[in-house]
Parts: sequence; structure tokens; C-alpha cells
Amino acid sequence: MNEPLPTSPSPAPGAAAQAIATDIRARYRGLRAGAAPQAAITVLHIGAEHTAVATGQGDEAMAWLVLDMGAQKTARQFFKRSPPTPLEMEHAIATVEDEVIRAVPLLPPGTALLCSDALVREVALLAGLAPGERMAMPLDAMERVFERLAAVAEGRPVVREGLPQGTDFAAALLILREFMHHLRFGAITVVR
Repeated sequence: MNEPLPTSPSPAPGAAAQAIATDIRARYRGLRAGAAPQAAITVLHIGAEHTAVATGQGDEAMAWLVLDMGAQKTARQFFKRSPPTPLEMEHAIATVEDEVIRAVPLLPPGTALLCSDALVREVALLAGLAPGERMAMPLDAMERVFERLAAVAEGRPVVREGLPQGTDFAAALLILREFMHHLRFGAITVVR
């Protein structure tokens, strides 16, 4: 069995870290089944307290990493208001960027990004993608949803933008944006 790349410091103690690692490897195997044989894939899962990523070209992930950020944790840590303020967003972005960059050494060249998270699916639908079993969301479509969130943070009514009002959604969108942007993914495929 492949071992994860070292993480420092460990984002979750003992059994919790093991459960998260087991979960992301299982998600990888599940999404790997629908990918082209031997194509490099990277699976992203934005959880409540942690974000995990697994990558590889075979049936099993060759590497995985648990990042110390999640939708609820990031919202709780940075967003005191709903919607978050521009300053709260900037503080969250700075911290999330630092954490996301840790995944750079994991990624094989030309890897495709996949996800099965409900929140990421919601982003894809808000980006205007037609509902389906596999939805390929380009980076620019996701960025347009993020721009709508930024407009809400600047004072535009959330109802006008049609975005969910919870800070968990804002945090998940921010994590997704920073992940795709800083790791240079041109698209994410959301799989049901």
C-alpha cells in the first residue's frame, strides 16, 4: 500500500487523520473507475474540518494529503458575518493559499481534477452547467461564481446573486477557487 507524502504538522490527531486518509483513498478508487485507464487523476474532497486530496494513475492513489482546512472550519475561523466581509475573505484566502500550496509536490503533470462533493456540485450548477452525472466546470465558470460571492461581500444583496447564504458555502467556494487557481487546474469534473 502506498504511503502518503509526509505532512507537517499533522492536521488531525491519530485515528481522525487515519479515517480522513482512508476516506480520500476510497473516494479516489470510486472516481478512478470512471476515468480513462492510466490517466493521471487528482481527487479533491472539501470536508467540514479538513480538505483531502489523492492522486495517481492506477487503481490506488499513489499519494494523498490531508489539509488543515475545511468548509466549516474555515467559515468558523474567518467569517464572523454572513455574508463574509471583503477583509474576512482576504484573511481566509491568505491562509487557504498557504495550505493549498502544500499539495504541489503531489500532483503528476497533466492530472485531471475530480470531485464528488455536494457543495462543489452546487457551485457547478450556480455556474450554469447542466445537471448530469459528470459535469465539467471550467476554471473561468467557477471564477464567475466566486466573483458573485465577492460582489455579495462588497454589499450586493445575496438574493440578487442567487447564492446560498451560509458561510460554509462561501468557505467551500473559496477553498475550491484557491485549489484550482494555485494548483493550475483548468477545470474540475464533478461526478455524482
